[in-house]
Amino acid sequence: MSTQYVFMDGSYISEEDAKISVKTHAFLYGSSIFEGIRGYWNQEEEQIYIFRMKEHYERMHKNAKIMHMKPGYSVDEMCDITVELLKKNAPKGDIYIRPTLYKSECEIGPKLTGKDSFLIFTCIIGDYVDISRGLSVCVSNWNRLDDNTIPPRGKVSGAYVNTGLVKTDALKAGFDEAIVLSKDGHVSEGSAMNVFLVEDGKLVTSRTIDNILVGITRNTIAEMAKKEFGIEVQERAINRTELYMADEAFFCGTGAQVSPITSIDHRVIGDGTPGIITKKLQDLYFDIVKGKVEKYKHWCIPVYDN
Repeated sequence: MSTQYVFMDGSYISEEDAKISVKTHAFLYGSSIFEGIRGYWNQEEEQIYIFRMKEHYERMHKNAKIMHMKPGYSVDEMCDITVELLKKNAPKGDIYIRPTLYKSECEIGPKLTGKDSFLIFTCIIGDYVDISRGLSVCVSNWNRLDDNTIPPRGKVSGAYVNTGLVKTDALKAGFDEAIVLSKDGHVSEGSAMNVFLVEDGKLVTSRTIDNILVGITRNTIAEMAKKEFGIEVQERAINRTELYMADEAFFCGTGAQVSPITSIDHRVIGDGTPGIITKKLQDLYFDIVKGKVEKYKHWCIPVYDN
């Protein structure tokens, strides 16, 4: 296998050489933020398109403020670094890009001071969940973290212990995934993805104040639905019982992409198969991310020079 590169400490180095100390603050205290970005392989063009990369890095810059961090690179510089890294790794398939901004001082103590460092690694990735069928989902006993505790919108690595508890308990109980509630009992999101319901032909999704990650895929779906299909999108508080009565439901996110849900807490959603609106959005989404829809091609950054 050819050498795989990581961008770390201002250089492109082999993955084998990309190491941090056991005393690194981010390792000891979870003091890092990250983004998950996908690149999609277009076989006809022999091209990888990175989907909405700029928006991901813009979000990272905003989240850095929460964590008393200075990114060290502009959004455009992060984009350029990412494209160069992918050229060096030269994948020929769908990929996952993981940029991380982290507290890199080797010191004891939970204060958010000291040096900030930036790294990126990439890897080949398939589907995060099985998007070809409907998912069996439960409502988790764990609540989503509150904005005034560890803000979910911040994409803070340490906060993903909450996600891990939600996801693991769901799997052990025989479900594919879980939906979490905020502390006031309203629907928040999935373990690590946003959720949409279809009610009477309208899309319904949680408010940004319901302790969700303000998802870039979520924004993409809302824009697609309105512009391409004339579907109204409502962002509002959602009660738990609305989940059971929805006509359709699906998750969305960089990892989840567009994942149909066909049962929640053992209640069948719709007719128990992926819904018509969900399928339309899923089909269009995959055309867009692979650079096949000209009007949305500004969201897709090509890697290889043709």
